[in-house]
Amino acid sequence: MKVTPFSELERRQRVVAVGTFDGVHLGHREVIASADTVLTFDPHPMSVTAPDRAPMLLTSLERKAELVESLGVQEMVVISFDQEFAEHSANEFIDEVLVAGLGAARVQIGENFGFGKNAQGRAANLLADDRFETSVMPLFELDGAVVSSSRIRELLEAGDVGEANRLLGAPFIFSAEVQHGERRGRELGYPTANLNPTVGYCTPRQGVYAGRAQLDSGEFKIAAINVGMRPMFESGLGELIEAYLLDFDGDLYGQQLRVEFLERLRGEEKFESIDALKLQMAADVESTRALVGC
Repeated sequence: MKVTPFSELERRQRVVAVGTFDGVHLGHREVIASADTVLTFDPHPMSVTAPDRAPMLLTSLERKAELVESLGVQEMVVISFDQEFAEHSANEFIDEVLVAGLGAARVQIGENFGFGKNAQGRAANLLADDRFETSVMPLFELDGAVVSSSRIRELLEAGDVGEANRLLGAPFIFSAEVQHGERRGRELGYPTANLNPTVGYCTPRQGVYAGRAQLDSGEFKIAAINVGMRPMFESGLGELIEAYLLDFDGDLYGQQLRVEFLERLRGEEKFESIDALKLQMAADVESTRALVGC
């Protein structure tokens, strides 16, 4: 799939799905269906217009592009959202972006999508324009509740990655470069790849998770993942994401590791002894193997 900055766009007739699409969840997929182009924004508009209320993100731009491509979309166009662009009126957005820039033949949005200065533009503005067709998708519900990025963030904050994944339609993924740590895991018999949380992005609630890790080579390994502060040790390192890759022996330092969170096993605990911790870690590994598979 082609990822194109709006500033480098070539005008042609397009069927365009427009939105922030953080997470590319099941509701977003309803909006995107049948579009050949997705128009999105980077950074998240609220990080510019209301930074103290900006949400923690579910997906990086790279992950968003990967998910959009998996839906069969030909092109993702990215608007660099800054204060100057935030001042565009709704009519300017329609004229300059949708018509002059994209050549939209049809525009697809969710019913709650707002655009233009202070998000004053709404579906009615698009429906009133006869230069293109407009499809407005109702909010998508699953089991009687609306699927939204904010609901998925709440699930991750609660540690319910299984339900979050169901609403996302794909595993929640965290990706970062493997860092050197204190080698505590190696001393305990479970060497871990250490990842620092990324500022502005969601991490699941502190605890232990079953999941998978994808190496730079593309190979997947079953992984037992800890998110937390490691209360047994006074490290001063803050919150870490530590992934123990089952049946793996190698050097991961400097690699970009992608970690999929599949199920929460338990909360983070402080044990009475190192031996008690090691016993629990062994149980976590076996639970992970049983949940994720051989």
